[in-house]
Amino acid sequence: MRRGAVFQLLIFAAVVGVITTVTALYPNWLPPQASEQADRIEYVFWYVTAICAAIFSIVGAVLIYSIIKFRAAPGDDSDGPPIHGHTGLEIAWTAVPFLLVTSMGIFSAVVLARNDRTGDNPLKVDVTAQQFAWSFKYPQQKNLATTVLRLPVNRTVRFHLQALDVIHSFWVPEFSQKQDAVPGIDTYLTVTPNKTGVFPIICTELCGLGHATMRSTVIVMTEKAWSKWVKAASAATAGGGGANAGKAVFDQNGCGGCHTFKPASATGKVGPDLDNLAQDAQKAGKPLEDFVHESIVDPNAYIEKGYPANVMPPTFKSLPKEQLDALVQYLISGSGGAK
Repeated sequence: MRRGAVFQLLIFAAVVGVITTVTALYPNWLPPQASEQADRIEYVFWYVTAICAAIFSIVGAVLIYSIIKFRAAPGDDSDGPPIHGHTGLEIAWTAVPFLLVTSMGIFSAVVLARNDRTGDNPLKVDVTAQQFAWSFKYPQQKNLATTVLRLPVNRTVRFHLQALDVIHSFWVPEFSQKQDAVPGIDTYLTVTPNKTGVFPIICTELCGLGHATMRSTVIVMTEKAWSKWVKAASAATAGGGGANAGKAVFDQNGCGGCHTFKPASATGKVGPDLDNLAQDAQKAGKPLEDFVHESIVDPNAYIEKGYPANVMPPTFKSLPKEQLDALVQYLISGSGGAK
């Protein structure tokens, strides 16, 4: 190939390479990374992206050069001259992609293996998925249960995922990993958060009409703050219950995000006003305690006028008995009813 042709190819490759690089780097394609596993996955992502950008630049340069150099003249319908392939070139474009793809596979396998390591003392969290909500339980913390996930920073967490109805998929974008929750199958995911903050939990498997509402939150805290939260929340599982225990259950399960309840300074408007439970129980024709208990474990049993069904998830029935009883008594006493 003549020097002029080589020079043109290099110019085209440089132009395509710059455009490709800018397209890859300039937009924020990925969310901020907030786990050790996400950092490793990002290395793989950019390694593969760099290889693809280089190959795309070469192919694009050859394509542009061919279009300009070998295009047929207007009105020329003749066949091109018969030529034989270049054996060395064919070996090169077979061997080089093979080596590159193999390197991607090896790099990815190493990262996946490292990302699945739990270490000696992982925090264990049971994740339960059900249309259309997430619930979490900490077996090492006396089965402390919540619908808002809280994790200590820089500690490896081993998630055990289960689904009660259909297939769901657990995803925190900042952790860069997803794992399906499948009925009848135990699945696992390892995450080591390395940044504090509040991040969304999203179901990424179409699981029914309410799929878009299947959201929760993970709060990554300092180890000290997390230990303090566990100590305070564990009061809900201690014998004797009481207002403090009930309030702890109310707060840690995010009830105030959907309901108004003056004793908890909650102002949510998604669900009915919990200050009116006594009146609602009368309208439902049920004893107050039975009504409150049923409304928690089977929220569609009675729908207050003006509110749609299937909004409150039924996963609260999985709360430990001590927590459920404490929450019921807290709501009864706070709404003006008698125990």
